[in-house]
Amino acid sequence: MLITMLTAGTRGDVQPYIALGVALQKAGDYTIRIAASENFESLVKEFGLEFYPLPGDLSKIAEDSRIRKAMEADNPLKIIMSFNRLKSPIFDFQKDFYRACQGSDGIIYHPGAAIAYFIAQRLNIPSILASPFPMQPTQDYPALIFYHFPRLGKGFNRLTHLVFEEIMWGMSKSGIKAFWQKEFRTNPPNFANPFRKQQPTIVSCSNYVFPKPQDLPVTVHNTGYWFLDEGVNGLLKEELEDFLSSGSPPVYVGFGSLGDPTQAEKTTQLVINALNLCGQRGILVTGWHGMAKLDRMPETILMLESVSHAWLFPRLSVIVHHGGAGTTAAALRSGVPSVIIPHANDQFAWGTRLYELGVAAKPIPRKKLTANNLAAAITDTFRQEVRQKAKVLGEKIQGEKGLEKAVQIVMDCFKQGST
Repeated sequence: MLITMLTAGTRGDVQPYIALGVALQKAGDYTIRIAASENFESLVKEFGLEFYPLPGDLSKIAEDSRIRKAMEADNPLKIIMSFNRLKSPIFDFQKDFYRACQGSDGIIYHPGAAIAYFIAQRLNIPSILASPFPMQPTQDYPALIFYHFPRLGKGFNRLTHLVFEEIMWGMSKSGIKAFWQKEFRTNPPNFANPFRKQQPTIVSCSNYVFPKPQDLPVTVHNTGYWFLDEGVNGLLKEELEDFLSSGSPPVYVGFGSLGDPTQAEKTTQLVINALNLCGQRGILVTGWHGMAKLDRMPETILMLESVSHAWLFPRLSVIVHHGGAGTTAAALRSGVPSVIIPHANDQFAWGTRLYELGVAAKPIPRKKLTANNLAAAITDTFRQEVRQKAKVLGEKIQGEKGLEKAVQIVMDCFKQGST
């Protein structure tokens, strides 16, 4: 059985699907094909999965001003406006999503690939919505892009989810319609927001972080996180182990795919100053644009381009990051406290939620980041109460077996031919 997974976004969006694909291939007679930006080809193939390239290197595409504005949107209005700007780039992916699914027996798709719902109907095969974040309407808590706003009650909570669904649908709707009209001279049958339709849905999120609400349909499953356990090999591993063994556990600082390349060196210096103020060593990860290596780096700082979170995070004292869903999941599982510097979109929600859970310092929005407040936040996470809560939550997440649950749900749905 060939299952195609349609992904959308940066590494944090793609990696959970690789983990799910690997687990499915181990569990049954499945071949897994992952459609993702072409710069993820080596990562996907490394784990023995088929790869279908979406055009363009996402790290380069992210330099497009439209994409950059969407990645930096820090309130719902800006998100709506920035997503409108994405309609043209998103259209370019629709034909590739469609072609990636040819010959498939089932489709698993990211919310950013909403066309999958209609492709599955046309091909008469089952599909499953697989989200790396909670997005189904509930009265228990607001949608993630509204989560850090004042709480206005259960009715408002549900309304925010409906608004978010419309934002996600609005980003893809015109592109799907244009592709379908060009390809088939008609709209897809039952052409309406697929997120409003009752369909099998799996969510890569821990029930210890956002418990599954009682008002969700039985078709929605909060399985727990889907982790991809990567190692570190060769010279990088030797370099890391030498640094780790040369002093106290260091602080990790990395902002993933986010950051302004024109401010990268300035951000690096800010981080170094903060670590000096609180007397900590650091491992800094440049990511795509967040930081850059300076001409003179202190001996107390190790700077890398990228590193396996699964391998490194448990060996650290504090994890300073942007609050992307994937990085947040890895930090939570490690049992190490976080300091979250949200830049945009749902990152404010993760910063707020981890602070509510007592496993992180109060989040510092990127626009308000200084060496002094970063140093104070890092110091705050050394309180015994924070460290103990992070350790306990990490142990719970480690025992949650999210991948096993997700695999069983996928197998059951595809066995029944659910659509």
